[in-house]
Parts: sequence; structure tokens; C-alpha cells
Amino acid sequence: MNKILHLVFGVFGNATGLFLFLSPAITFKRIVMKRSTEQFSGLPYVMTLLNCLLSAWYGLPFISPNNILVTIINGTGAVIESIYVMIFLILAPKKEKAKILGLLVVILAVFSAVAFVSVFAFHDSHERKLICGFAATIFSIIMYASPLSVMRMVIKTKSVEFMPFFLSLFVFLCGTSWFIYGLIGRDPFLAVPNGFGCGLGAIQLILYFIYRGYKGEAKKPIKDESLEMGQSKTHQQNAHNGHA
Repeated sequence: MNKILHLVFGVFGNATGLFLFLSPAITFKRIVMKRSTEQFSGLPYVMTLLNCLLSAWYGLPFISPNNILVTIINGTGAVIESIYVMIFLILAPKKEKAKILGLLVVILAVFSAVAFVSVFAFHDSHERKLICGFAATIFSIIMYASPLSVMRMVIKTKSVEFMPFFLSLFVFLCGTSWFIYGLIGRDPFLAVPNGFGCGLGAIQLILYFIYRGYKGEAKKPIKDESLEMGQSKTHQQNAHNGHA
């Protein structure tokens, strides 16, 4: 029974995680059509890419047995985030492009270091799982924490205009699915960060239902802010969509 439930929540987590990773697609359609990144920041997508790479690596059988579904969704997420990053590198202004390129080099170096160390420095499977699990957990928590700036904005403006309902819903569903998946599989590296995501997603939904009827009493944020992952150029994200 546990194996069946483990599989069910893993599949559901993959589905909700995919929706979470695809949520910025509307923004990128606008960027491509205008041939400009405007005021949108590329930092969230680069950091989410790192989270996806680390989580996909963690789910590989020789690192963490019975977690191949984690690798599938995060591998998919890494491809999607790579496309977002490439669009930024092509269409962003020179200064922003240099910043994104520099950060991309750093996150690829971090991932490569974790992968190299886990394979060549640790021959014990438990130690290998620990190092990869801690790295994936840290960046998953950072990713889930990214909407905090939007939640603060909702409370301040009494408006949910910049916190889309379906994005909040999929954050909650994705976090909940992988939290239960981690509990069933007795994997704290999945249960802890996704439990955090489940809680934050629930708070977002509560705020949405509290303030959905309000018109907004404070000054609205600039219209070009990028808030899919809760960030603009003035609010750097340290990593989305879905750690599994």
C-alpha cells in the first residue's frame, strides 16, 4: 500500500510541478513578442535552474534509490528553465546579460562541484545521499521562499493582483504532494523543503481569499515587475517550480 501511495503522490507531484515550471510562460511570450526583457529579472530562473539540476541529480538511483520521479520532473524543469535563461541571454540589455551569464557560470560550477564530489569523493552511498540531499534541500527552501516579497506586497496593498490564484494553488499542491511523498518514503531531504513549500502555499491561498474582494488601498507596484516567482529586479530570488 505504501508503494502505491508513494507512486501516486510522486505522479501527482510531477503534474503540479510541471504546471509550476510553466507558469512564467505568459511572461516569456510577452518578452519574445516585444523583443525586450523590460523590467523583468532573469535571476529567479537561473536560481531555479540550479535547484532543478541539484534535485534531478539527487533523484538518480545511484544517489537516492526509489526517487526516479524526482529526477523526471526536475530534469524537465531544468530544460524549461534553461529555455527561459537563454531567452534572457539573447534579449536582455548588455548589463543584465552580463549579470545573468556570470550567475549562470557560477550555478553550473556549483552543480558540477556537488556532482563531482558526490561521485569521486564519497564512495559510501549514505554519505553521497547526504551531501546531495543537503544541497538540494537548501536551494529548494530558497525557491519556495521566493514568494515572500509578494505576500508582503499583498498585505501592504490589500490587493491580490500580483499574486495569481493558480500559481499559489500549484505551489501549495506541488509542495503538499512532494511533502507526503517524502514522508511515505521516509526521506527528510524531500519532506522538509516541500513541507515548507506546502505551508507557504497554504498561507498564499489564505491571503488570496482574505484580500480577493479588496480593491487595494496602497500604491500599486510598477506594472513591469516580474512576480511569477515573487521577484523583480529589486527583489532577487535565490531559487521555483517545484522542487520535488
